[in-house]
Amino acid sequence: MSNRDHADRTAAPGSSLDAARRTRELARAAGGGTADLLVVGLGATGAGVALDAAARGLDVVAVDAHDLAFGTSRWSSKLIHGGLRYLAAGQFDVAHESAVERGVLMTRTAPHLVAAQPFVLPLTPLVSRAQASLAWAGFRAGDMLRRAARTPRQVLPVPRRLTAAEARHLAPSVRASGLRGGLLSWDGKVTDDARLVTALARTAAAHGARVLTRVRALELGSTGARIRDELTGEEGEIRARAVVNATGVWAGGLVEGFRVRPSRGTHLVLRSERLGALPAGLHIPVPGETNRFVLVLPQGDGRTYVGLTDEPVEGAIPDVPEVPETDIGFLLDVLGSVLDAPVRRDEVDGAFAGLRPLLDTSVPGAPDSVRTSDISRRHAVLTSADGVVTVVGGKLTTYRRMAQDAVDAAVAVRGLPSAPSPTATLPLVGAAAPDRLRDLPAPARLVRRYGTEAPAVLALAERDPALAEPVLPGHPVTRAELLWAARHEGALDPSDLLDRRTRIGLVPEDRAEALAVATEILFRATPSGV
Repeated sequence: MSNRDHADRTAAPGSSLDAARRTRELARAAGGGTADLLVVGLGATGAGVALDAAARGLDVVAVDAHDLAFGTSRWSSKLIHGGLRYLAAGQFDVAHESAVERGVLMTRTAPHLVAAQPFVLPLTPLVSRAQASLAWAGFRAGDMLRRAARTPRQVLPVPRRLTAAEARHLAPSVRASGLRGGLLSWDGKVTDDARLVTALARTAAAHGARVLTRVRALELGSTGARIRDELTGEEGEIRARAVVNATGVWAGGLVEGFRVRPSRGTHLVLRSERLGALPAGLHIPVPGETNRFVLVLPQGDGRTYVGLTDEPVEGAIPDVPEVPETDIGFLLDVLGSVLDAPVRRDEVDGAFAGLRPLLDTSVPGAPDSVRTSDISRRHAVLTSADGVVTVVGGKLTTYRRMAQDAVDAAVAVRGLPSAPSPTATLPLVGAAAPDRLRDLPAPARLVRRYGTEAPAVLALAERDPALAEPVLPGHPVTRAELLWAARHEGALDPSDLLDRRTRIGLVPEDRAEALAVATEILFRATPSGV
């Protein structure tokens, strides 16, 4: 038995995405038949829609002009928020929904990818005692949300106060002078947001969905879409009984009647040694604001993220947003307010920005309950005059509920036979109970990324020692992980491997160094290259 046959046998049945499957299923989708549902967009929401519908027994085709998680879904803070900020704004329903969905991910559907993340809010001289009291009350209220959502404290611990010594132990880079203690809180954190989308897409594929990247919807209507294969340039049509537009910030360009107003969230990428060991992340209050923080987020791969901003974006929406120097300067200034040694501009190794798809409520047809002040906190499911369902707004944490609502709307509009959504209890590819995950014969880092498939990824490297080598010195990702991504996770070119299946590409110098290896692995992944 070849190494490839062994790896194929240990991937989740029916879930593997590769170039050959894409070719077969695109030909079938554009071959004249009619699917039950066409989903346009394969970020977290679109992949979630594909999974929800396929798990109900519908015949699903899902397309994206680029790759899985190409847009906003790969540019998040990697946090699975429990709704605290929404509670503070009086949005109790949104806060509760967030807490419930966080619990679903952490305990049922993706415990291999989503785990508890501790945060320290250092009580520096810039944080008044009144501000500290307000923050502490908020953290206690957040714990009430956890209890209301029935998430066990073994999964998400309770907040507590820290002495100055304890705060310095968890955040050793914080300035000791004037530090009077800290506040420890917890939230959910996904190992990698793009990996969550990949797991969603593969789980949908295992339930029969045809997941097609590099397929652009040129025109969208109630009976399907005119499409173009971006790899060959060939155009065709995919017909469907119902259509869901889940293209995020690009949604307004496909369906008339509403407008999306993007907001830019920027993060910095630092080498982890710059801030030293960080057993916990940091909440750093933004001076002059009561409920806004800059977050320091250790990633476990030798990098740390610092974010984020919230700036409106005007004009044309780019495929990949640029990061302005003003955003970088803002984040460095806030970060420097608590550090012993401020981070210099030349110590920033990379930066990325995502565009939040905020529904513009100033146009007719938008729900009355959506206000400008909370537009980024609620999702909306809108149905056009000809029956195309569009889902916009929301956030990564609540992708599952957004998907469920979108499928419910599509089923209702078109009268499709459908069972209720099962996704609140449907494990994603790689998911398992924590005790089983702990017992897997694979390194913890692989388990956090691949769950029950981690031993299969490791087996590739054990059978070929060359695949055990890191893609580049000092980075934990191995060549075996790139090969797995090409054979099972739908990666079609080096950018898929470096920018989404792994995050090597976040540092431009690392990306350039790894490009040749990624190209070599893609050749090996093809039948002629094995």
